[in-house]
Amino acid sequence: MDGFQLTFFTQQDRRHHGKSLAHWLVEEARAMGIGGATLLSAAEGYGHHRRIHSVHFIELADQPLEVVMAVTAEEADRLFAKLNGEKIKLFYSKTPIEFGTTGEGCEK
Repeated sequence: MDGFQLTFFTQQDRRHHGKSLAHWLVEEARAMGIGGATLLSAAEGYGHHRRIHSVHFIELADQPLEVVMAVTAEEADRLFAKLNGEKIKLFYSKTPIEFGTTGEGCEK
């Protein structure tokens, strides 16, 4: 199947509707019927403001997070429409990919 790998970059302290933005995004993808999403924690990073974000032993609020998913073009369009409708400003990358499942009895 052809589609896109979407990677969204945020940090632990960003909230939307009372939840971590990253967790909200995973839950929204699930509710929209997207086949899967992975939430990854990073140790350190920086964004367009050039400020270092990092995980600290005591405080996790500044911890960088990524949400990654493989989606069809139609799913990507629906997800971006949802994000725009919610007025969420979120940096992302969108890479064309082929995806599927391996193994006996599995569809590609």
